[in-house]
Amino acid sequence: MDYRNSLHKNAKLKNRTNNALIIFFLTLVLILILFPILIVTFNAFKTEENFYATGPFGIPKSFTVTAFLNSIDKLKFFPRLLNSVIISLSTAVLATALSFFNGYALGVGRIKGRLLILVFFLIAMTIPQESVVYPLYYMFKSVKLYNSHIGVILCLMAFNLSFGTYLMGTVLREFPLEYVEAARVDGASNLYILFRIITPLSIPSLSVLFVLFFIWTWNDFFISLIFLISERVQTIPLGILQTRGQYRVAMTDQAAAALLLCLPSIIFFILFQRTMTKGIMASGIKG
Repeated sequence: MDYRNSLHKNAKLKNRTNNALIIFFLTLVLILILFPILIVTFNAFKTEENFYATGPFGIPKSFTVTAFLNSIDKLKFFPRLLNSVIISLSTAVLATALSFFNGYALGVGRIKGRLLILVFFLIAMTIPQESVVYPLYYMFKSVKLYNSHIGVILCLMAFNLSFGTYLMGTVLREFPLEYVEAARVDGASNLYILFRIITPLSIPSLSVLFVLFFIWTWNDFFISLIFLISERVQTIPLGILQTRGQYRVAMTDQAAAALLLCLPSIIFFILFQRTMTKGIMASGIKG
Protein backbone atom coordinates (compact mmCIF):
# COMPACT_ATOMS: atom_id res chain seq x y z
CA MET A 1 0.00 0.00 0.00
CA ASP A 2 2.81 2.39 0.90
CA TYR A 3 4.50 1.49 -2.38
CA ARG A 4 1.36 2.42 -4.34
CA ASN A 5 1.02 5.71 -2.44
CA SER A 6 4.65 6.49 -3.18
CA LEU A 7 4.12 5.84 -6.88
CA HIS A 8 1.00 8.01 -6.85
CA LYS A 9 2.87 10.87 -5.17
CA ASN A 10 5.78 10.57 -7.61
CA ALA A 11 3.35 10.65 -10.54
CA LYS A 12 1.68 13.77 -9.14
CA LEU A 13 5.04 15.44 -8.59
CA LYS A 14 6.12 14.56 -12.12
CA ASN A 15 2.88 15.99 -13.57
CA ARG A 16 3.30 19.21 -11.59
CA THR A 17 6.90 19.55 -12.76
CA ASN A 18 5.87 18.98 -16.38
CA ASN A 19 3.03 21.50 -16.07
CA ALA A 20 5.38 24.06 -14.52
CA LEU A 21 7.88 23.61 -17.35
CA ILE A 22 5.15 23.95 -19.97
CA ILE A 23 3.79 27.11 -18.33
CA PHE A 24 7.31 28.56 -18.10
CA PHE A 25 8.00 27.79 -21.77
CA LEU A 26 4.65 29.25 -22.94
CA THR A 27 5.21 32.36 -20.81
CA LEU A 28 8.64 32.81 -22.39
CA VAL A 29 7.15 32.46 -25.87
CA LEU A 30 4.40 34.97 -24.98
CA ILE A 31 7.00 37.50 -23.81
CA LEU A 32 9.02 37.06 -27.00
CA ILE A 33 5.89 37.63 -29.09
CA LEU A 34 4.58 40.61 -27.13
CA PHE A 35 7.93 42.38 -26.70
CA PRO A 36 8.14 43.80 -30.27
CA ILE A 37 4.48 44.87 -30.12
CA LEU A 38 5.11 46.61 -26.79
CA ILE A 39 8.17 48.45 -28.16
CA VAL A 40 6.24 49.60 -31.25
CA THR A 41 3.36 50.77 -29.03
CA PHE A 42 5.70 52.78 -26.78
CA ASN A 43 7.41 54.43 -29.75
CA ALA A 44 4.06 55.25 -31.36
CA PHE A 45 3.08 57.35 -28.33
CA LYS A 46 6.37 59.25 -28.16
CA THR A 47 7.34 62.59 -29.64
CA GLU A 48 10.42 62.63 -31.88
CA GLU A 49 12.39 64.47 -29.21
CA ASN A 50 11.37 61.87 -26.62
CA PHE A 51 12.32 59.05 -29.00
CA TYR A 52 15.85 60.34 -29.58
CA ALA A 53 16.25 61.13 -25.87
CA THR A 54 15.14 57.71 -24.54
CA GLY A 55 15.96 55.48 -27.51
CA PRO A 56 13.68 52.85 -29.06
CA PHE A 57 13.51 50.78 -25.86
CA GLY A 58 12.74 53.60 -23.47
CA ILE A 59 9.37 54.22 -21.83
CA PRO A 60 7.67 57.46 -22.99
CA LYS A 61 7.95 60.34 -20.55
CA SER A 62 4.54 61.52 -21.72
CA PHE A 63 2.05 59.89 -24.05
CA THR A 64 0.96 61.79 -27.16
CA VAL A 65 -1.11 60.88 -30.23
CA THR A 66 0.75 63.25 -32.55
CA ALA A 67 2.41 60.36 -34.39
CA PHE A 68 -0.98 58.73 -34.98
CA LEU A 69 -2.44 61.94 -36.39
CA ASN A 70 0.59 62.38 -38.65
CA SER A 71 0.38 58.77 -39.83
CA ILE A 72 -3.35 58.94 -40.51
CA ASP A 73 -2.79 62.06 -42.60
CA LYS A 74 0.22 60.69 -44.52
CA LEU A 75 -1.34 57.25 -44.94
CA LYS A 76 -4.67 58.61 -46.16
CA PHE A 77 -5.77 56.02 -43.66
CA PHE A 78 -9.51 55.70 -44.11
CA PRO A 79 -9.60 55.32 -47.94
CA ARG A 80 -6.77 52.79 -47.72
CA LEU A 81 -8.53 51.04 -44.84
CA LEU A 82 -11.59 50.57 -47.06
CA ASN A 83 -9.39 49.23 -49.86
CA SER A 84 -7.73 46.74 -47.49
CA VAL A 85 -11.09 45.57 -46.15
CA ILE A 86 -12.52 45.08 -49.66
CA ILE A 87 -9.51 43.13 -50.90
CA SER A 88 -9.04 41.05 -47.75
CA LEU A 89 -12.70 40.08 -47.30
CA SER A 90 -13.23 39.34 -50.99
CA THR A 91 -10.09 37.23 -51.21
CA ALA A 92 -10.87 35.33 -47.99
CA VAL A 93 -14.48 34.58 -48.99
CA LEU A 94 -13.67 33.51 -52.56
CA ALA A 95 -10.60 31.46 -51.65
CA THR A 96 -12.44 29.71 -48.80
CA ALA A 97 -15.45 28.88 -50.99
CA LEU A 98 -13.35 27.55 -53.88
CA SER A 99 -11.14 25.57 -51.50
CA PHE A 100 -14.26 23.96 -50.06
CA PHE A 101 -15.63 23.04 -53.48
CA ASN A 102 -12.27 21.61 -54.54
CA GLY A 103 -11.96 19.74 -51.26
CA TYR A 104 -15.44 18.29 -51.71
CA ALA A 105 -14.54 17.00 -55.18
CA LEU A 106 -11.24 15.54 -54.01
CA GLY A 107 -12.29 14.27 -50.58
CA VAL A 108 -15.95 13.25 -50.77
CA GLY A 109 -16.34 12.95 -54.53
CA ARG A 110 -13.20 10.79 -54.74
CA ILE A 111 -12.59 11.80 -58.35
CA LYS A 112 -10.02 9.88 -60.38
CA GLY A 113 -6.46 11.06 -59.99
CA ARG A 114 -7.24 12.91 -56.74
CA LEU A 115 -3.87 11.99 -55.23
CA LEU A 116 -2.05 13.46 -58.22
CA ILE A 117 -4.18 16.61 -58.03
CA LEU A 118 -3.40 17.01 -54.31
CA VAL A 119 0.30 16.65 -55.08
CA PHE A 120 -0.10 19.33 -57.76
CA PHE A 121 -1.60 21.76 -55.23
CA LEU A 122 1.09 20.80 -52.70
CA ILE A 123 3.79 21.69 -55.24
CA ALA A 124 1.96 24.95 -56.04
CA MET A 125 2.31 25.95 -52.37
CA THR A 126 6.10 25.91 -52.74
CA ILE A 127 6.19 28.29 -55.73
CA PRO A 128 7.38 31.76 -54.62
CA GLN A 129 5.27 34.73 -55.62
CA GLU A 130 8.27 36.48 -57.14
CA SER A 131 8.62 33.79 -59.82
CA VAL A 132 5.17 34.41 -61.34
CA VAL A 133 4.85 38.19 -60.97
CA TYR A 134 6.42 38.92 -64.38
CA PRO A 135 3.91 36.93 -66.47
CA LEU A 136 1.02 38.03 -64.24
CA TYR A 137 1.98 41.66 -64.80
CA TYR A 138 1.67 41.32 -68.59
CA MET A 139 -1.48 39.21 -68.34
CA PHE A 140 -3.27 41.76 -66.14
CA LYS A 141 -2.12 44.60 -68.38
CA SER A 142 -3.56 42.84 -71.43
CA VAL A 143 -6.95 42.14 -69.83
CA LYS A 144 -7.23 45.63 -68.23
CA LEU A 145 -7.04 44.33 -64.64
CA TYR A 146 -3.77 46.04 -63.75
CA ASN A 147 -4.05 48.67 -61.00
CA SER A 148 -7.42 47.33 -59.85
CA HIS A 149 -8.79 45.54 -56.81
CA ILE A 150 -10.06 42.67 -58.95
CA GLY A 151 -6.58 41.86 -60.26
CA VAL A 152 -5.06 41.70 -56.77
CA ILE A 153 -8.03 39.69 -55.43
CA LEU A 154 -7.69 37.10 -58.22
CA CYS A 155 -3.93 36.90 -57.76
CA LEU A 156 -4.00 36.47 -53.97
CA MET A 157 -6.96 34.10 -54.20
CA ALA A 158 -4.95 31.86 -56.55
CA PHE A 159 -1.98 31.82 -54.16
CA ASN A 160 -4.19 30.99 -51.16
CA LEU A 161 -6.20 28.42 -53.10
CA SER A 162 -3.36 25.92 -53.25
CA PHE A 163 -3.12 25.71 -49.46
CA GLY A 164 -6.89 25.75 -49.00
CA THR A 165 -7.53 22.99 -51.54
CA TYR A 166 -4.84 20.78 -50.04
CA LEU A 167 -6.20 21.31 -46.51
CA MET A 168 -9.89 20.78 -47.36
CA GLY A 169 -9.10 17.83 -49.62
CA THR A 170 -7.21 16.20 -46.75
CA VAL A 171 -9.91 17.00 -44.18
CA LEU A 172 -12.89 15.92 -46.29
CA ARG A 173 -11.14 12.72 -47.28
CA GLU A 174 -11.80 11.62 -43.67
CA PHE A 175 -15.48 12.62 -43.88
CA PRO A 176 -17.72 9.60 -43.04
CA LEU A 177 -19.25 8.52 -46.34
CA GLU A 178 -22.10 6.78 -44.50
CA TYR A 179 -23.83 10.15 -44.14
CA VAL A 180 -23.51 10.80 -47.87
CA GLU A 181 -24.72 7.33 -48.86
CA ALA A 182 -27.69 7.52 -46.49
CA ALA A 183 -28.67 10.91 -47.92
CA ARG A 184 -28.44 9.59 -51.48
CA VAL A 185 -30.64 6.63 -50.57
CA ASP A 186 -33.25 9.15 -49.36
CA GLY A 187 -33.03 10.92 -52.74
CA ALA A 188 -30.87 13.90 -51.76
CA SER A 189 -29.08 15.72 -54.57
CA ASN A 190 -25.36 16.51 -54.58
CA LEU A 191 -26.06 20.19 -53.81
CA TYR A 192 -28.29 19.22 -50.87
CA ILE A 193 -25.56 16.92 -49.54
CA LEU A 194 -22.94 19.61 -49.99
CA PHE A 195 -24.79 22.52 -48.36
CA ARG A 196 -27.03 20.76 -45.80
CA ILE A 197 -24.84 17.91 -44.59
CA ILE A 198 -21.16 18.54 -45.31
CA THR A 199 -21.05 22.33 -44.90
CA PRO A 200 -22.37 22.45 -41.28
CA LEU A 201 -19.87 19.77 -40.24
CA SER A 202 -17.01 21.60 -42.01
CA ILE A 203 -17.59 25.03 -40.44
CA PRO A 204 -14.59 24.73 -38.03
CA SER A 205 -12.17 23.96 -40.88
CA LEU A 206 -13.67 26.67 -43.09
CA SER A 207 -13.36 29.22 -40.29
CA VAL A 208 -9.64 28.46 -39.98
CA LEU A 209 -9.16 29.03 -43.70
CA PHE A 210 -11.17 32.26 -43.64
CA VAL A 211 -9.18 33.75 -40.75
CA LEU A 212 -5.82 32.72 -42.24
CA PHE A 213 -6.71 34.02 -45.70
CA PHE A 214 -7.95 37.33 -44.29
CA ILE A 215 -4.82 37.94 -42.20
CA TRP A 216 -2.46 36.85 -45.00
CA THR A 217 -4.18 39.15 -47.48
CA TRP A 218 -4.39 42.04 -45.03
CA ASN A 219 -0.63 41.90 -44.45
CA ASP A 220 0.26 41.42 -48.12
CA PHE A 221 2.76 43.95 -49.39
CA PHE A 222 4.60 42.49 -52.39
CA ILE A 223 1.66 41.71 -54.69
CA SER A 224 -0.08 44.99 -53.85
CA LEU A 225 3.13 46.90 -54.46
CA ILE A 226 3.45 45.43 -57.96
CA PHE A 227 -0.19 45.66 -59.10
CA LEU A 228 -1.55 48.75 -57.30
CA ILE A 229 0.13 51.97 -58.40
CA SER A 230 -2.62 54.56 -57.83
CA GLU A 231 -3.24 55.90 -54.34
CA ARG A 232 -7.01 55.51 -54.76
CA VAL A 233 -6.70 51.68 -54.89
CA GLN A 234 -3.73 51.12 -52.57
CA THR A 235 -3.90 49.29 -49.23
CA ILE A 236 -2.61 50.22 -45.78
CA PRO A 237 0.71 48.29 -46.03
CA LEU A 238 1.58 50.35 -49.11
CA GLY A 239 0.59 53.52 -47.27
CA ILE A 240 3.32 52.93 -44.69
CA LEU A 241 5.79 53.92 -47.39
CA GLN A 242 4.19 57.38 -47.33
CA THR A 243 5.29 57.90 -43.72
CA ARG A 244 8.91 58.01 -44.88
CA GLY A 245 10.33 61.42 -45.61
CA GLN A 246 12.54 62.18 -48.62
CA TYR A 247 15.72 62.47 -46.58
CA ARG A 248 14.85 60.95 -43.21
CA VAL A 249 12.49 58.57 -41.46
CA ALA A 250 10.25 59.74 -38.62
CA MET A 251 10.50 56.67 -36.40
CA THR A 252 7.50 57.62 -34.26
CA ASP A 253 5.33 58.00 -37.37
CA GLN A 254 6.59 54.64 -38.66
CA ALA A 255 5.74 52.99 -35.33
CA ALA A 256 2.27 54.53 -35.29
CA ALA A 257 1.65 53.41 -38.89
CA ALA A 258 2.82 49.87 -38.08
CA LEU A 259 0.49 49.76 -35.07
CA LEU A 260 -2.44 50.99 -37.16
CA LEU A 261 -1.66 48.22 -39.66
CA CYS A 262 -1.46 45.49 -37.01
CA LEU A 263 -4.50 46.46 -34.92
CA PRO A 264 -7.21 45.20 -37.33
CA SER A 265 -5.46 41.82 -37.64
CA ILE A 266 -5.10 41.53 -33.87
CA ILE A 267 -8.75 42.47 -33.29
CA PHE A 268 -9.90 40.09 -36.04
CA PHE A 269 -7.84 37.26 -34.53
CA ILE A 270 -9.17 37.92 -31.00
CA LEU A 271 -12.78 37.91 -32.23
CA PHE A 272 -12.33 34.57 -34.02
CA GLN A 273 -9.90 33.02 -31.52
CA ARG A 274 -12.27 30.38 -30.15
CA THR A 275 -13.62 29.48 -33.57
CA MET A 276 -10.11 29.20 -34.94
CA THR A 277 -8.96 27.01 -32.04
CA LYS A 278 -11.87 24.61 -32.59
CA GLY A 279 -11.16 24.60 -36.31
CA ILE A 280 -7.49 23.80 -35.83
CA MET A 281 -8.37 20.90 -33.55
CA ALA A 282 -11.00 19.63 -35.99
CA SER A 283 -8.74 20.02 -39.02
CA GLY A 284 -5.76 18.39 -37.38
CA ILE A 285 -3.42 21.31 -38.21
CA LYS A 286 -0.25 21.07 -36.19
CA GLY A 287 1.54 24.23 -35.16
